[in-house]
Amino acid sequence: MSIAMSRERIAKVRSFNRFFTRHIGVLSEGFLQTEFTLTELRVLYELAHHGDQQPAALCRQLGLDRGYLSRIVGKFEAAGLVGKVSSTTDGRAKLLHLTEHGRAIYEPLDRRSREEVGDMLSRFDEADQQRLLDAMNTIQTLLDIKGAMKFAQPFVLRTHRPDDMAWITRRHGELYSQRQGFDRSFEALVGQICREFERDFDPDAERCWIAEMGGKRVGSIAVMRSGEKGVAKLRLLLVEEEARGSGLGSHLVETCHQFARDAGYKKMRLWTTDQQQDARYIYRNKAYVLVAEEPVHAFGKDMINETWELDL
Repeated sequence: MSIAMSRERIAKVRSFNRFFTRHIGVLSEGFLQTEFTLTELRVLYELAHHGDQQPAALCRQLGLDRGYLSRIVGKFEAAGLVGKVSSTTDGRAKLLHLTEHGRAIYEPLDRRSREEVGDMLSRFDEADQQRLLDAMNTIQTLLDIKGAMKFAQPFVLRTHRPDDMAWITRRHGELYSQRQGFDRSFEALVGQICREFERDFDPDAERCWIAEMGGKRVGSIAVMRSGEKGVAKLRLLLVEEEARGSGLGSHLVETCHQFARDAGYKKMRLWTTDQQQDARYIYRNKAYVLVAEEPVHAFGKDMINETWELDL
């Protein structure tokens, strides 16, 4: 690419950024005609829609500096919008919690935001609405994939070896015991999944990847057959603590999607629970849809089993 062409393209991207932020009102000091900035409303959105959050996880999800988030939280605490509660799985950990007052303040803003977007879309007919949504999806998909690849540069993905299944089983058991307080029955379930995968492995329709950093295993994921034509299962997503916040989880999920498309699958399906907040955040960002919920007592805890699906 020539220097002139590079400058021209950069100018076009910057022009689009100015146009879009002006169009949706981001440049005004108070977003949605409120006292809140866009970043502050994003924090409220996460707490309102995704439940109590660890500050570190919120920083990763929103791409915020910890000091910046701390100042926002301090402002919200002083206004009675946000409080801190103990984690149910780790009494030492404090989670950010949207108070009833905070929810009462946020919900009208959320409703106003939906109405403004609805008003904007109403100016277009059905065909142009779809063109707009398709264009947005293209931008998001391209930036998401390339962003994940950039963050994943320190990592190497490889297909699994026989000894990896024992590691996947053991690390799932250890990490979910530490993070969520799951008992040993969860490790037993993962072990069963790994054994069935190895026993029935079909390399044309299934794949398991291991992420390594400096020769050390730091993550895993797998695509497996579901038994339903055209539908694949996403399973065994794991990211070690030292790799969290790097974009590896997103990169692993996108790797599964690309393999599934190439293998001819039309839909991805996965099972998780309401306890896996970081994983659920990735699935939402990848446009998965929650299609089923079931309250259960499993792995020594009360939780909600969830089924998510994505049209490929």
